[in-house]
Amino acid sequence: MKPPPPIQPISERFPALEEQEVTLTLYAPEAKEVQVAGNFNSWRPDANPLENIGCEGWTTHLMLKSGQYEYRFVVDGVWTNDPQAQESATNPYGELNSVLKVGLDDRVDLL
Repeated sequence: MKPPPPIQPISERFPALEEQEVTLTLYAPEAKEVQVAGNFNSWRPDANPLENIGCEGWTTHLMLKSGQYEYRFVVDGVWTNDPQAQESATNPYGELNSVLKVGLDDRVDLL
């Protein structure tokens, strides 16, 4: 009797369930503190502070599953849109949130 085939890890069978690294950057040379808040961190700016990388601005790396996320930067306490975002969505306060779309990673071809 032949043994059953090995079970693939869930992330290989369903790549959408695996987190991917996403980098957000913001050019704000005068800022003293930059954070990001969104539906990926329960809108808590303190959860994801950005790092000042000098003349290139501020950056952070997030681990996110595929999907659509809304977010805003918080620059010295002021909620700000991402000028690099290609899409936006109206929020309950009548302002706009930036929209980030995280696609399936390359392993989707293995399905």
